Amino acid sequence: MARLAHVGNAGQVTTPQNLDERFRNAVSALPLPEGRRAPGDAVRDGSTLTGARALELFDAQLASRHLDLAARWLRSFNEGFYTIGSSGHEGNAAVAAALLPTDPALLHYRSAAFFSARAKSLPDAARDVLRGVVASAHEPIAGGRHKVFGSADLNIVPTTSTVASHLPRAVGLASSLARPGGDARWPRDAIAVASFGDASANHAAATAALNAAGWFEHTGAPLPLLLICEDNGLGISVPTPEGWLAAMLRSRPGVRYSAADGCDLTATYDAAIEAVGYVRRERRPAVLHLSTVRLMGHAGADAEVAYRTADEIGRDLERDPLIATARLLVEAGLLGPDEVIARYDEVGWQVRKVAEEVLGEPKLANVAEIVAPLAPRRPLRAAHMITEVATRALGPGAAARSRAFGGKLPEQSGPLTLAQTINATLTDALAYEPGVLVFGEDVGRKGGIYGVTKHLQERFGDERVFDTLLDETTILGLALGAGLDGRIPVPEIQYLAYLHNAEDQLRGEAATMSFFSSGAYRNPMVVRVAGLAYQQAFGGHFHNDNSVAVLRDIPGLVLAVPSRPSDAAPMLRSCLASAASDGSVCVFLEPIALYHTRDLYQQGDNEWLAPYSGPGAWTTEHVPIGRARTYPLGSAQDLTIITYGNGLRMSLRVAAQLAEQGYGSRVVDLRWLNPLPVNDLVREAAATGRVLIVDETRRSGGVGEGVLAALVDGGFVGAARRIASADSLIPLGPAAQHVLVGEDAITQGARALLAR
Repeated sequence: MARLAHVGNAGQVTTPQNLDERFRNAVSALPLPEGRRAPGDAVRDGSTLTGARALELFDAQLASRHLDLAARWLRSFNEGFYTIGSSGHEGNAAVAAALLPTDPALLHYRSAAFFSARAKSLPDAARDVLRGVVASAHEPIAGGRHKVFGSADLNIVPTTSTVASHLPRAVGLASSLARPGGDARWPRDAIAVASFGDASANHAAATAALNAAGWFEHTGAPLPLLLICEDNGLGISVPTPEGWLAAMLRSRPGVRYSAADGCDLTATYDAAIEAVGYVRRERRPAVLHLSTVRLMGHAGADAEVAYRTADEIGRDLERDPLIATARLLVEAGLLGPDEVIARYDEVGWQVRKVAEEVLGEPKLANVAEIVAPLAPRRPLRAAHMITEVATRALGPGAAARSRAFGGKLPEQSGPLTLAQTINATLTDALAYEPGVLVFGEDVGRKGGIYGVTKHLQERFGDERVFDTLLDETTILGLALGAGLDGRIPVPEIQYLAYLHNAEDQLRGEAATMSFFSSGAYRNPMVVRVAGLAYQQAFGGHFHNDNSVAVLRDIPGLVLAVPSRPSDAAPMLRSCLASAASDGSVCVFLEPIALYHTRDLYQQGDNEWLAPYSGPGAWTTEHVPIGRARTYPLGSAQDLTIITYGNGLRMSLRVAAQLAEQGYGSRVVDLRWLNPLPVNDLVREAAATGRVLIVDETRRSGGVGEGVLAALVDGGFVGAARRIASADSLIPLGPAAQHVLVGEDAITQGARALLAR
């Protein structure tokens, strides 16, 4: 306590003013050195850090500290909107120095020193960071949408994660860096690096990433990944138990562990050089555990005196990395105390000047500006890409296509089922798009639980089609990393219910990337999901999940539901083209119960089958994202039935019966649940004035709610009725029929509307 008295009230020792004063006092008290080291010499005996490099890193550390002080200053008059700072974590500048500038980095939110070290230009780094703090529309990566550390030029991938949700992506990126082929964004000798905090290390996403990294190493697959755990001992107010992180990280099989004092620049630099060298040389994963401190609390509004004692705060202050580096430089004779303070003040003046300059910059002014990078759609470009692929398949690639299909083309095989059609479309995609990867549980040797990926691995090899470990978070993380690296991943989630284990990889990671990087980074992917209900011999809610609300709620995500083989191929090609051209995040939800369905009206009619079209027809049969399909029956003047998935088959059967009784219907297959085909819905509803919505999802939070809202917003004034499944999980066996929409309920709903 006595040592803290000179900075005022012990409860305020980490305010910006007192932190600044303490640095000045500590440096002024440093004794002059007895000798002087040359800038090219090691700054300390036994270290690889030279004096010249130490001076560069000290400038980055000073910039980081002054950026924190500037953010608090801006917040003091309501012009700064982000105050989670990097004070105490400035040692990560040494990690940046140990890497190549072409190594992609996904950074923890206390990484201002890393960012400054890689940027090298102090004014540019300060301007980029402070524009984020004031939410300036001129901020070069997120455009004022959020404060992130990111830069395409610096190969820093923006992440808003506070709970390590970016770590599975980092595993995926490292895996992609080690995989041949594709339109790679980074050099193949690059390594992926990701930093995270000690509290986040306990999160399920971190556990999944560490487990997956060890799994890759154990199987012998290369994974050039370096994880940096910056351990300041606190998760906001919750302390990390002493020794827990070291014990937990050391115990991870297959992930090499090393540690260093993150407040000691030389120790951090030497440890980082060694860890980076190991990962780059061996192409194997490693974790570097840095012991750091957190100064000035979690963020500007955090009163840490409410949960920390003065002694605890004081112990962290004694380890201030800025003072430690200043002491290192003075002891080496590279700077005198006065020169350190002059350098500190010069950097502070530059940062404050930039802060004043960005104050007047414009903010995002309207919805259009905000959402512009969220989900750019260029349908003409996507259609053109499909035509280009078809041209390649018809030209010199025709012989390769024949080989890919084992000599018998699918268009020569007669009508196909939904599962066979998807298989054929994936085969064509793999044959003519070198960046396409197909992977997931059981998709390789087994060919998928339902045979949808049958023969793909033997045709294209296990570099393009491969099995993964049983973890949906990792599967989507692999897709996130591969997409970031310029590939078109097509991961499979075995059942819709299993997606909920990992949905944040879509919501918090995939859907945010383009938004928070102004399109500089993208997550192109087509996530195949076997889902919905009505399986006859395999029941229960895990294998018959009818909830898609979480997917429809994700801004920008494309949700496709192919019901018939004739739609499945063009819809899948549209998703692949949109992913390639616009970086779209697509979910291709395949109705399990329709995979092998052959008949529509009666047994043996084969009306649900459809021939597969060869490349010559791909352009004319193109299905744009967000367009419905209408089936007229009879006069098509009396009733409009709006449905999708399994509901389409049931609705067509009911409509055929109504047609025999003199009632004409138009059955509208939505095909796309996000974005909904609003114009098509309003047009087809107005044609009859009576609308029956057949929704196999739950009544609360189901698709039908969105359809009704779209009709109201579109000015529909006729009669509408909704048939939906019960608000229940789906039970095993015949009891499921009491929960799910059936043909009898559709018939009753139709008759009620026709009677009006």
